[in-house]
Amino acid sequence: MNLTGKTAIITGSTSGIGLGVAESLAAAGASVVINSFSDRPEDHAQAAGLAEKYGVPVRYIAADMSDGAACRALIEKAGACDILVNNAGIQHVSPIDQFPVEKWNQILAINLSSAFHTTAAALPLMRAKGWGRVVNIASAHGLTASPFKGAYVAAKHGVVGFTKVTALECAGQGITANAICPGYVLTPLVEAQIPDQMKVHNMDREAVIRNVLLERQPSKQFATVEQVGGTTLFLCSPAADQITGTTISVDGGWTAL
Repeated sequence: MNLTGKTAIITGSTSGIGLGVAESLAAAGASVVINSFSDRPEDHAQAAGLAEKYGVPVRYIAADMSDGAACRALIEKAGACDILVNNAGIQHVSPIDQFPVEKWNQILAINLSSAFHTTAAALPLMRAKGWGRVVNIASAHGLTASPFKGAYVAAKHGVVGFTKVTALECAGQGITANAICPGYVLTPLVEAQIPDQMKVHNMDREAVIRNVLLERQPSKQFATVEQVGGTTLFLCSPAADQITGTTISVDGGWTAL
């Protein structure tokens, strides 16, 4: 797969799944824009390191994904967008009746609304070229649910639905939209959930991983960022030209149950 000449923007991509996707696309020759909310010298240094590693242009553009205007400005500052990967996300675990309202609003803004804003800004650029790929990183929780994750599950279900609408509006225009639904991937986001789950379930770390996080993942193995990156790369290939408006699960069989 050769993505030379294509520009890929990946939100929330300085670590975890987003960074794995950025590396996969850069390795295939794409010019890459990585993103997070900070604007530190080390953020730009990370982009420079990726550029040197893969021999492609890599830029870092700061944008707060909870701010719709900032989401749209990210696309505008990039100047081009052939491949948009909406990956930015946060998590909070709490019963519904105790769920902090500010956390609900923040999760919906970052995990769902940001995809709307970036997509709205990117589609005119894709239509001008007659080619584009929108890849939304949803979750197994976009297809099923777990207790104590009301905002995350609602947002990820919303991402799956929004993906279908995007696909329908872009049908026949050379633009596809799909959602990847990973199961548990051992990323900083998942690591951050473990202490909360330990408290909720009164378990130690290993028991939480085995009996809570991977309870519904039949393979009993974490998915990897490289696997999600490879799936993204496939969706950008000619083999996926007629794959649109659907979900691809990378979940060790979770949603087969």
